[in-house]
Amino acid sequence: MSRILGGGIVAGIIAGALLPSALLAADRVAVTGGMIEGTRLADSPVRLFRGVPFAAAPIGELRWRAPQPVEPWDGVRKADTWGTRCTQGDMFGGPITTRDETMGEDCLYLNVWAPANTSGKALPVLVVFHGGGFAAGSASEPRTDGAWFARQGIVVVAPNYRLGLFGFLAHPELTAESGGHGSGNYGMLDQVAALEWVQDNIAAFGGDPDNVTINGESAGSMSVSALMASPLSRHMVHKAIGQSGAFFSVPLEPRIMKSLAAMEQDGLNFARSVGAGSLAELRNMPAGQLLTEVMQQNGGWGYGPGVDGHFVSRPVEDIYAAGEHADIPLMAGWTSAELGMAIAFNPDKPTAATFAARLEERFGARTPQALEAYPADDDGQAMTSAAALASDLFITYSTWKWTEAHSETGEAPVYRYRFDRTIPGDPGSQFGAIHASDIEYAFNTLDSKPSDWQEADRRVAELMATTIAHFVRTGNPNGPGVPDWPTFGDSGKVMYFDDVSEARPEEHRARYAFLDSIISEK
Repeated sequence: MSRILGGGIVAGIIAGALLPSALLAADRVAVTGGMIEGTRLADSPVRLFRGVPFAAAPIGELRWRAPQPVEPWDGVRKADTWGTRCTQGDMFGGPITTRDETMGEDCLYLNVWAPANTSGKALPVLVVFHGGGFAAGSASEPRTDGAWFARQGIVVVAPNYRLGLFGFLAHPELTAESGGHGSGNYGMLDQVAALEWVQDNIAAFGGDPDNVTINGESAGSMSVSALMASPLSRHMVHKAIGQSGAFFSVPLEPRIMKSLAAMEQDGLNFARSVGAGSLAELRNMPAGQLLTEVMQQNGGWGYGPGVDGHFVSRPVEDIYAAGEHADIPLMAGWTSAELGMAIAFNPDKPTAATFAARLEERFGARTPQALEAYPADDDGQAMTSAAALASDLFITYSTWKWTEAHSETGEAPVYRYRFDRTIPGDPGSQFGAIHASDIEYAFNTLDSKPSDWQEADRRVAELMATTIAHFVRTGNPNGPGVPDWPTFGDSGKVMYFDDVSEARPEEHRARYAFLDSIISEK
């Protein structure tokens, strides 16, 4: 039985005892805070619990504080509607679709998909952290629906976490009131709280708290890399899946995680910009006004995880270098042209001459080596290399470096992949599979997005999701229905997901090694 706070659960238990035991076992579960009642998916042996609170509403005086224990409720709480998505702007103009009907600060809810029949066996658990640049997204996104995995005997949990200014504002006054815990990482602390909720409650859904896999794409993948490094969370995760993203620095750019002092200065600057002379004044401002202000100032960007001295005491990449991260099986990779659409849609196409000049500006004396890694013998090759460089600097290199660091400093296996399948008819896929195009395949949710899906797409989706299901169960993606996928450290091979999916020697290592050499020169 999961740990329960407060006495409001008693009435729910009494009421539940009056129901047939089969219905109670299927649809009612006691969790931290009280009793919840979920629903059965139509024509599917899956129970769905939506909008389950895992922490107190972070409003009023709890705005910009670490998540607090959920407030108990009396009776049975209906878990049949998606929870409120966290406050956010329209960051992407359409790609992120959510099923929740409301938005607000009271958003610390999660969703659980669980098999209806567990046969008393503790089931593996998959916890999914959504992407969206730490500024947008929701646990209710249809593309990350957990029903397919639940049908494979896996309990899936998808939590919200605070975003943007509301999740990552630091300020000297916030640091002072935190008792030595810094400030600015509230969204990450929400993720930790969700993992604590899983430890306390997942057995009630048939899940095994000692067999938890965390997964995420983009910002979600960056979160996975950080949760493996944080002393607050690394003991609660047993396997990890990263799809395009990690908290590792990019060549010639500032550290990807800001220092606490830098984050506090950002907070001071924002407070001054809105005429708030104190933290109290900031907390009293309506969320809508704050959102309008931050969207007008910087489009909602600029606020994300940093080195707060509590969630992490130094940059994530340094924790990996010291071998202090969770030494657990890791499955991670990227799409073949993460930012290729930036070149595909740019009316000012690079040429051999302009691309070489751009490399000269960026790499100076290292330009000859850069041109070896990203050749530009003609205009067509220059465009391909420009798309490759944009993708590598955006997210491919950091993900590659994460898997390298994890392999070098630990003993757990690393399974590396590249997703090559392009979405049918996507004009941005001129150079390959673009960022986030793998999500619907990984969750086998192609029908969550309208597209001219081909039979090959469905094969790739079934295969990719199957490898993930095997990995969630055992820490190894190999199993029935999957081509042989050796560990990267032992073979140097990568699984390439496409019409024909197979493990082959790693491509483009020279590109990543060149960028790595630039990092080493810092």
